[in-house]
Formats: sequence, C-alpha cells, structure tokens
Amino acid sequence: METLVQAAVIGVVQGLTEFLPISSSAHLIVLPRLLGWNDPFLNSAEFDVMLHLGTLAALLVYFWRDLTRLLVAGLASIRDRRIGDDPERRLAWLLLVSVIPAALLGVALEEFFDTFFRQALVTVAVLVAAGAVLLFLGERFARQERGLDRLRSSDAVAIGIAQALALFPGISRSGVTIAAGLFLGLERAAAARFAFLMGTPIIAGAGLWKLRALAAGEAVPFDPAVLAAGMIAATVSGLLAIGLLLRYLRRHTTAVFIGYRVVFAVLVAVAALAGR
Repeated sequence: METLVQAAVIGVVQGLTEFLPISSSAHLIVLPRLLGWNDPFLNSAEFDVMLHLGTLAALLVYFWRDLTRLLVAGLASIRDRRIGDDPERRLAWLLLVSVIPAALLGVALEEFFDTFFRQALVTVAVLVAAGAVLLFLGERFARQERGLDRLRSSDAVAIGIAQALALFPGISRSGVTIAAGLFLGLERAAAARFAFLMGTPIIAGAGLWKLRALAAGEAVPFDPAVLAAGMIAATVSGLLAIGLLLRYLRRHTTAVFIGYRVVFAVLVAVAALAGR
C-alpha cells in the first residue's frame, strides 16, 4: 500500500510538472531521493516514461478535437499532394517538422539521459536554473505579435531544436518551447498551445520505445497496480495543469514559474551538497 501511495504522489507531481514550465524530469529524479523512497521501479527511467504516457492521455483528452482536425488535414495534404493556404494542413506539417530534432537526439543518447543525470543532482540543479534563465530571456524579449496561424517553418525548426534541449532533466519541455516561442514573437498562450501539441508525438514515441523493455522483461520488476496508480494520477493532474496554464498565460507572464525554478534549483543544490 505504501508503494501504491508513493506512485500516486509521483504521478500527481509528473502530471503537474510536465505541463507547467518547471521540469517534470527534474522533479521525478529529485522527489523520491529527498523523501527517501527507494523502490527500484519508482526510481527507474521506465516508470518515468510510463508516467509520461499518463500525461499523453491527458493531452489526447484535452486536445482531441485539435489533434483529429490536424490528422485529417495532414492526411488530406498527402492525398492531394499539396498544402495550399489551409492553415490546419500547414500546422500539421509544422508540428511534424518540429518533433524531428528531439526524436533523433533521444534515440541517439537514450542511455546517457537515463543514467547520468540520475546520479548528478548538482547538474540537475544547474539545468533547472538554466531553464529559469531561458524563460526570463524569453519574457524579456517577448513581442507577442503572432498566433499559430502566422507560424513559419523556420519557427517550427527553431522550436523543435529547443524541445530537444528538454531531454536534459531540469530544462523542461514546456518551459523551453514556450521560451523559444516568446523569442520568436508568439503570444504566450499560442506558444504554450504549440508546445503541448508538439509534445504529443514525442511523448507517445518515448513511451512506445520504453514499452518494448517492459514487454521484453528488461525493466525493473514492478507491480501493475503501482504502475496504474501512477499513470492515472498523472493523467488527472495533467488535465488540470493544461487547462490551468493555458488560462493563466492569457493574462499573466511566466514570472511565477521563473521564481519557483530558482527556489527549486537552490533546494536541489543544497540537498545534493548535503549528501541527500
């Protein structure tokens, strides 16, 4: 029962931090260690990725209409061999272009990301702080001139490269892509929406890639009930976080998240230096 509760708590943290620009990977690495939760599965990369499938479910539920329209538009563009002036066909292809950098980097350096950062909390603290700096600079130079209908192919490539940086725990997928969107002149809510939509195929791909390890019995032994508790908690909290952030960014800056990241980075660094 104790492990079940721990999995649910970690799932809630994953759901919230995946979409709020404060880094889910950093929280999933740090939280169990600070609380002394030593279950091998809860501290494994496989559990992290399965929780990401819970947040993927949140994305699919929240954006199912958008994703359905984009899928239909993308398939229609292939059928007709043209994109034309259709904004949904154009956005569908821009989203596809944007996921390529992170997909390539993730496959090439999977083992490095899965092992090195789990043993280097000081490095994670530095990356959390670096993510705060990126958000601050994004806000500093934000023009907020454009919505998604005015997104260019060069913008999609740039945001895609930025998303690849989120493979480093502490940077934050939503944080770095929102910052990149702000640099490029997107409105805050539009930058967040694009970040969520482009995160859907990346999260799905990472989850399916890790599922092969679970199916082959290569992962750490686990209780299916523990896994289910974590994934359900991640889905529910993820839904809440998506709606909260999109509404919040229509009227507010990301300053509160920048401040949180700085405080969190300091706490992680202190804990690491203290030997926790």
